[in-house]
Amino acid sequence: MPRHAPRAQRLDAQSLLAIAHPLRMRLLGALREHGPATASHLAERLGESSGATSYHLRQLAVFGFVEDDPDRGTGRERWWRSAYDSTLIDDTSEMLDHADPRVRGALHLYQQEVAAHHALEQASFLGSFHEWPAQWREASDLSDFTLQLTARQAQELVERLHAVIAEYGTAVQDTEETQPVRVHLHAFPRPPEPLG
Repeated sequence: MPRHAPRAQRLDAQSLLAIAHPLRMRLLGALREHGPATASHLAERLGESSGATSYHLRQLAVFGFVEDDPDRGTGRERWWRSAYDSTLIDDTSEMLDHADPRVRGALHLYQQEVAAHHALEQASFLGSFHEWPAQWREASDLSDFTLQLTARQAQELVERLHAVIAEYGTAVQDTEETQPVRVHLHAFPRPPEPLG
Protein backbone atom coordinates (compact mmCIF):
# COMPACT_ATOMS: atom_id res chain seq x y z
CA MET A 1 0.00 0.00 0.00
CA PRO A 2 1.47 3.42 -0.94
CA ARG A 3 2.45 5.78 1.82
CA HIS A 4 0.47 8.90 2.67
CA ALA A 5 1.50 12.24 1.23
CA PRO A 6 4.03 13.83 3.61
CA ARG A 7 2.66 16.41 6.01
CA ALA A 8 4.90 19.47 6.23
CA GLN A 9 4.94 22.11 8.94
CA ARG A 10 5.83 25.53 7.62
CA LEU A 11 7.90 27.64 9.99
CA ASP A 12 7.10 31.24 10.79
CA ALA A 13 9.22 33.44 13.05
CA GLN A 14 7.56 32.19 16.25
CA SER A 15 7.81 28.47 15.45
CA LEU A 16 11.39 28.94 14.20
CA LEU A 17 12.31 30.38 17.61
CA ALA A 18 10.70 27.32 19.23
CA ILE A 19 12.44 24.66 17.12
CA ALA A 20 15.90 26.26 16.81
CA HIS A 21 17.40 24.37 19.74
CA PRO A 22 19.83 21.45 19.27
CA LEU A 23 18.03 19.05 21.63
CA ARG A 24 14.57 19.91 20.31
CA MET A 25 15.73 19.28 16.76
CA ARG A 26 17.26 15.95 17.79
CA LEU A 27 14.08 14.94 19.64
CA LEU A 28 11.92 15.75 16.65
CA GLY A 29 14.31 13.95 14.31
CA ALA A 30 14.30 10.83 16.51
CA LEU A 31 10.49 10.75 16.60
CA ARG A 32 10.33 11.10 12.83
CA GLU A 33 12.96 8.45 12.18
CA HIS A 34 12.14 5.89 14.85
CA GLY A 35 8.46 6.54 15.57
CA PRO A 36 6.61 7.27 18.81
CA ALA A 37 8.50 7.18 22.11
CA THR A 38 8.38 8.32 25.71
CA ALA A 39 10.63 11.00 27.16
CA SER A 40 12.58 8.24 28.93
CA HIS A 41 13.10 6.26 25.72
CA LEU A 42 14.30 9.39 23.95
CA ALA A 43 16.59 10.31 26.83
CA GLU A 44 18.25 6.90 26.61
CA ARG A 45 18.55 7.06 22.81
CA LEU A 46 20.02 10.58 22.82
CA GLY A 47 22.12 10.36 25.97
CA GLU A 48 20.15 13.08 27.78
CA SER A 49 18.29 13.24 31.08
CA SER A 50 14.60 12.35 31.01
CA GLY A 51 13.89 15.69 32.72
CA ALA A 52 15.45 17.55 29.79
CA THR A 53 13.71 15.48 27.14
CA SER A 54 10.37 15.78 28.93
CA TYR A 55 10.66 19.57 29.20
CA HIS A 56 11.65 20.06 25.57
CA LEU A 57 8.95 17.67 24.31
CA ARG A 58 6.34 19.77 26.13
CA GLN A 59 7.77 22.90 24.50
CA LEU A 60 7.62 21.25 21.08
CA ALA A 61 4.00 20.32 21.76
CA VAL A 62 3.06 23.92 22.54
CA PHE A 63 4.08 24.88 18.99
CA GLY A 64 2.52 21.83 17.32
CA PHE A 65 5.70 19.95 16.40
CA VAL A 66 4.81 16.88 18.49
CA GLU A 67 1.62 15.44 19.92
CA ASP A 68 0.41 12.66 22.19
CA ASP A 69 0.18 9.26 20.53
CA PRO A 70 -3.36 8.06 21.36
CA ASP A 71 -2.54 4.45 20.40
CA ARG A 72 0.11 4.07 23.09
CA GLY A 73 0.73 4.88 26.69
CA THR A 74 -0.90 4.37 30.01
CA GLY A 75 -1.73 6.69 32.85
CA ARG A 76 1.92 6.62 33.88
CA GLU A 77 3.65 6.89 30.50
CA ARG A 78 3.15 9.65 27.97
CA TRP A 79 4.01 8.65 24.42
CA TRP A 80 4.91 11.31 21.87
CA ARG A 81 4.91 11.30 18.10
CA SER A 82 5.85 13.85 15.45
CA ALA A 83 2.83 15.82 14.25
CA TYR A 84 4.44 16.37 10.81
CA ASP A 85 6.78 14.48 8.49
CA SER A 86 8.95 17.48 7.66
CA THR A 87 9.62 21.09 8.56
CA LEU A 88 9.96 23.80 5.91
CA ILE A 89 10.95 27.44 5.84
CA ASP A 90 9.09 29.07 2.96
CA ASP A 91 10.92 32.38 2.95
CA THR A 92 14.42 32.29 4.40
CA SER A 93 15.00 35.86 3.19
CA GLU A 94 12.14 37.06 5.37
CA MET A 95 13.69 35.34 8.40
CA LEU A 96 17.19 36.54 7.54
CA ASP A 97 15.97 40.15 7.26
CA HIS A 98 13.65 39.91 10.27
CA ALA A 99 13.66 42.90 12.62
CA ASP A 100 14.13 40.65 15.67
CA PRO A 101 17.79 39.54 15.98
CA ARG A 102 16.61 36.43 17.85
CA VAL A 103 14.81 35.25 14.70
CA ARG A 104 17.90 35.83 12.57
CA GLY A 105 19.99 33.91 15.13
CA ALA A 106 17.42 31.10 15.25
CA LEU A 107 17.57 30.73 11.46
CA HIS A 108 21.36 30.51 11.58
CA LEU A 109 21.29 27.91 14.37
CA TYR A 110 18.57 25.89 12.64
CA GLN A 111 20.46 25.79 9.34
CA GLN A 112 23.76 24.91 11.05
CA GLU A 113 22.13 22.07 13.01
CA VAL A 114 20.52 20.65 9.86
CA ALA A 115 23.85 20.77 7.99
CA ALA A 116 25.70 19.14 10.90
CA HIS A 117 23.09 16.38 11.12
CA HIS A 118 23.37 15.70 7.39
CA ALA A 119 27.15 15.41 7.70
CA LEU A 120 26.79 13.04 10.67
CA GLU A 121 24.33 10.81 8.78
CA GLN A 122 26.65 10.65 5.76
CA ALA A 123 29.67 9.84 7.92
CA SER A 124 27.71 7.13 9.75
CA PHE A 125 26.76 5.49 6.45
CA LEU A 126 30.31 5.66 5.12
CA GLY A 127 31.55 4.08 8.34
CA SER A 128 29.32 1.06 7.72
CA PHE A 129 29.60 1.10 3.92
CA HIS A 130 31.43 -2.24 3.76
CA GLU A 131 28.63 -3.95 5.73
CA TRP A 132 25.93 -3.21 3.15
CA PRO A 133 25.12 -5.68 0.33
CA ALA A 134 26.59 -4.79 -3.06
CA GLN A 135 23.25 -3.62 -4.51
CA TRP A 136 22.88 -1.02 -1.71
CA ARG A 137 26.49 0.14 -2.02
CA GLU A 138 25.92 0.64 -5.76
CA ALA A 139 22.60 2.42 -5.14
CA SER A 140 24.18 4.98 -2.81
CA ASP A 141 25.56 8.25 -4.12
CA LEU A 142 28.03 10.87 -2.98
CA SER A 143 28.16 13.35 -5.85
CA ASP A 144 28.47 17.05 -6.36
CA PHE A 145 27.85 19.22 -9.39
CA THR A 146 28.57 22.83 -10.26
CA LEU A 147 26.11 24.45 -12.68
CA GLN A 148 25.96 27.97 -14.08
CA LEU A 149 22.39 29.02 -13.19
CA THR A 150 20.34 32.09 -12.49
CA ALA A 151 18.60 32.31 -9.13
CA ARG A 152 15.32 31.45 -10.86
CA GLN A 153 16.82 28.39 -12.55
CA ALA A 154 18.31 27.22 -9.26
CA GLN A 155 14.93 27.52 -7.56
CA GLU A 156 13.27 25.63 -10.41
CA LEU A 157 15.88 22.86 -10.17
CA VAL A 158 15.28 22.45 -6.42
CA GLU A 159 11.49 22.40 -6.91
CA ARG A 160 11.75 19.75 -9.63
CA LEU A 161 14.03 17.58 -7.50
CA HIS A 162 11.63 17.91 -4.56
CA ALA A 163 8.79 16.79 -6.84
CA VAL A 164 10.71 13.67 -7.91
CA ILE A 165 11.54 12.81 -4.29
CA ALA A 166 7.89 13.31 -3.26
CA GLU A 167 6.77 11.03 -6.09
CA TYR A 168 9.00 8.22 -4.84
CA GLY A 169 8.00 8.86 -1.24
CA THR A 170 4.29 8.31 -1.87
CA ALA A 171 4.39 5.67 -4.63
CA VAL A 172 6.77 3.06 -3.20
CA GLN A 173 5.37 0.23 -1.11
CA ASP A 174 6.99 -1.13 2.06
CA THR A 175 8.33 -4.62 1.37
CA GLU A 176 11.12 -6.83 2.69
CA GLU A 177 13.37 -5.39 -0.01
CA THR A 178 12.91 -1.72 0.94
CA GLN A 179 15.07 0.24 3.37
CA PRO A 180 14.71 3.80 4.63
CA VAL A 181 16.83 5.86 2.22
CA ARG A 182 17.98 9.32 3.26
CA VAL A 183 18.27 11.86 0.44
CA HIS A 184 20.08 15.08 1.27
CA LEU A 185 19.72 17.96 -1.15
CA HIS A 186 22.09 20.89 -0.82
CA ALA A 187 21.94 23.65 -3.40
CA PHE A 188 23.75 26.93 -2.85
CA PRO A 189 25.61 29.55 -4.88
CA ARG A 190 29.37 29.80 -4.70
CA PRO A 191 31.06 33.14 -5.18
CA PRO A 192 33.45 33.32 -8.10
CA GLU A 193 37.13 32.82 -7.36
CA PRO A 194 38.96 36.13 -6.92
CA LEU A 195 41.27 37.03 -9.77
CA GLY A 196 44.99 36.79 -9.13
